[in-house]
Amino acid sequence: MIRIKVAELLGKNKMTRKDLAERTGIRPATIGMMYDETIKRIEIEYLERVCIALDCSISDLIEIIPDSDRDESLRNLIQK
Repeated sequence: MIRIKVAELLGKNKMTRKDLAERTGIRPATIGMMYDETIKRIEIEYLERVCIALDCSISDLIEIIPDSDRDESLRNLIQK
């Protein structure tokens, strides 16, 4: 599972979703989906903008949480 840590980083930086949207030029709805971790796809440029605005690295923003059953299914798909 991939975790997007926008909510955590906003709290750490004492910033609101609206602040982040204004600083990055990313639609508030998109920031909201990142915050709620419901977003399905993220533009690489958006990741870069968020990292710059929050003064963080990509590894601070995104985390992979192991899920052995799902990981095995993905490995099987990739190997085919």
